[in-house]
Formats: sequence, structure tokens, C-alpha cells
Amino acid sequence: MHMGFDRMPLSKNKNLGFWKLLGTGKGETFTPKDASSQRWGLLVTITESELADFENSKIVKRWDYKSINRYRVLLQNISVQGEWSGKKPFTPDVPDSNWNGKVVAITRARIKWFKNPLFWRSVPPVTISLKAATGLISAIGIGEAPIGLQGTFSIWESSAAIRAFAYQGEAHKAAIAATAREKWYAEELFARFAVISESGSL
Repeated sequence: MHMGFDRMPLSKNKNLGFWKLLGTGKGETFTPKDASSQRWGLLVTITESELADFENSKIVKRWDYKSINRYRVLLQNISVQGEWSGKKPFTPDVPDSNWNGKVVAITRARIKWFKNPLFWRSVPPVTISLKAATGLISAIGIGEAPIGLQGTFSIWESSAAIRAFAYQGEAHKAAIAATAREKWYAEELFARFAVISESGSL
């Protein structure tokens, strides 16, 4: 419901930069079957000086009133590659070498419609590998739509843990190779963020 009705008030908020309302999964299979109707998210770029006003806005207060839990995480970008909806939404402002804390990884891809079956067949091995990855704290699927616009949101103990999973795990290395070979993405983005603060539970 919120994803349908809240786009207009969000679009009228002049203090918000890039933003996306996102459906979420349960973190089990990372396929469309994983979609949860009870949980959703908002990703937004905003200055710290304007964040307090947004937190006290009518729309956020309404969300809080209707929710039993809210996970909120404040992030600063470490690195980003690719685009999201034709835009470059994040600007790195924390050097990787200077950050020793927890890290969030966000991936997002627009899958070519005729490549969807092939893409989804590649997901289970990566999911198994992800769940067993050293340093993973939590991970869920995210997306603007159940099919075709897919992504992940994962929290890690460190940047080193993400790199180990991405470049040393056989399943993920195979998926990277398949992505280059099959060219199943029309658009893709991968970003890492320093976790500045968080509250609630994912």
C-alpha cells in the first residue's frame, strides 16, 4: 500500500535527493517467492541537517504508527559502480582504508526480460554461498518490482568480509563470469557504505 500511495508526498519533498521505495524479501531464497508483503523499505539520500526534519514529517510518523518495528541505518558511501535508473545516486565520501567498522553492500540490477529465466537459475548457488559467508551479519532481497528490478541489501562485519565473499567464493565468482558472458543486465549498480549508526532490527 505504502509503495503505491507514498510516492507523491515523497516526490514533493524538496529535501530528499535520490530516493526509492523498495519491496523486500525474507532473506531466504532471494527469488520472487521470497517477497514479503509485511515489510518494505525506503532508500534516500539526504543531508544530515535535513534528516531530523524528515524523521519528524507526517509521512514517517504515519509509517511508525502502523509499524511494529523499524530498522533505520545511516550510511556514508565508500565506493560505487554503475547506475540506478540512469542516475549516479551516490558519491564516495569515506575512504575504504579509513573505515574499520561494519559495512552495508547494496546491489541493484535491471534484468533484461528475456534473460530472467537464466538469471533466476543462477541464484540458488549464490544464496547458499552467501548464507555461509564469514562476516555476514544479515541480508535480504530488495527491489522496485518483484520481477526484473532486483537487488540485495546486506550487512557485513567489514569491507574485507565482502571482498572475500565476492572474489574468493566459487559460486559468486561463477555468477560474475556468467553476468559478463550472458549480459543479462540492462543496468546494474554495486555500492558499499560505512555504517554510521543504526537502530531497530532488520
